[in-house]
This record gives sequence, structure tokens and C-alpha cells, in this order.
Amino acid sequence: MPSPARRPRRRLHQPREQVLAAAMATIAAEGLDRLTMAGLGREVGMSSGHILYYFGTKDELLVQTLQWSEEQLGTERRAALSRRIPARERLDALVGLYLPEGHRDPRWTLWLEVWNRSQNADDETRERQLDLELAWHRDLVALLVEGVSKGEFRPVDAERFATRTRALLDGFGTHLVVGLPGTDREHVLDHLRDFFDESLSVPRD
Repeated sequence: MPSPARRPRRRLHQPREQVLAAAMATIAAEGLDRLTMAGLGREVGMSSGHILYYFGTKDELLVQTLQWSEEQLGTERRAALSRRIPARERLDALVGLYLPEGHRDPRWTLWLEVWNRSQNADDETRERQLDLELAWHRDLVALLVEGVSKGEFRPVDAERFATRTRALLDGFGTHLVVGLPGTDREHVLDHLRDFFDESLSVPRD
């Protein structure tokens, strides 16, 4: 799922948003283990108590940072999907945005941490995480439906195909971000291109 650690394209006026941007930048530069309330406070000129005023707990800070990161990426995803190019090219673009850039990708590192912590989270937090997943799912379903309707893809159940595709992406993405030996991004993209060719290509007469 370009890296969310990139600088935002607009100035951050609200203290909350400044903290989220600083948190993502810290994860990108130093890793999740180095992310502390005190360190963030120094980055944005606030006390750790002031940061706690906005977020309450580190778990909440991480969830909101992930939400903020996904909002930035969502803007890029919608721009890619709105381009007037074949559906397959837009599908490849979506996959490129979804997958981590490689080992220790900051967005995926954060995603894994939030999901790990969510084992003990409340229902409201799980719903927020589900919303992040569904944003990708809805866009993928819409693209599949469009591709099928225009004859660019063979007929598929878009909902089921999107669910399976996201599971495949999550599996490959996890291998990439943890640095599983023998796995690299280009290798993963080759697997996915083969999968889409086999599953979506319209048979020639």
C-alpha cells in the first residue's frame, strides 16, 4: 500500500496533524521501536502530556497515524484509478500502491503493529481498522466491475475476487515487509501479473 512517510503536500496547521506526520516520519527514519511520546514532543515542540491530551494512549496514536497515512495514500489511489487508461493498467497501479516498497516499509510496519495490538482492542477500534480495509476493497470491486462491463476482464464475481486478491496481497506484503529471504518486490509483482493474466484475461476467439 508510495510511502506514507513522504512529506505531505499541504501544510499541517493543526497540532494533531503535526504529531501524526512526525510519528510517520519517525517510523520511516528510525523504526517503530524509537517512537515515543517524549520524542514526538521534541519533534513538534510539545510536551508528552500535551500529546497525550490529543491521543490518550500510544495505541490510539498508532491507530490515528495509520488512518492519517491511509488518507494520504487514498488520495493517490483515487487519482490513479481515475486515469483514462485500461482497467488492467489501473489494477496494476492499485497493486503497486498497496504493496510495501520492501523490507521495513514504514506504512506496513505500522499496519502490522496496529493489527497485532488490535487483539485486545475494543469493537470501535476494530471498526475503524475495518473501514481502512474496506476503502481498498470498494475501489477494487468498482474497478473489477468496470473492467468486466467494458469487456476488458472476463466475467468474475467482483466481491469474491476482490476478497481473494486482498488476501493474496496481504500475504505477499507481509513477506516483503518482514524481509523474508528470497522474496523481493519485483518477484511479487511478477506473481501477481501472472495471477491476473490467468484470472482476468478475456479468452481470444
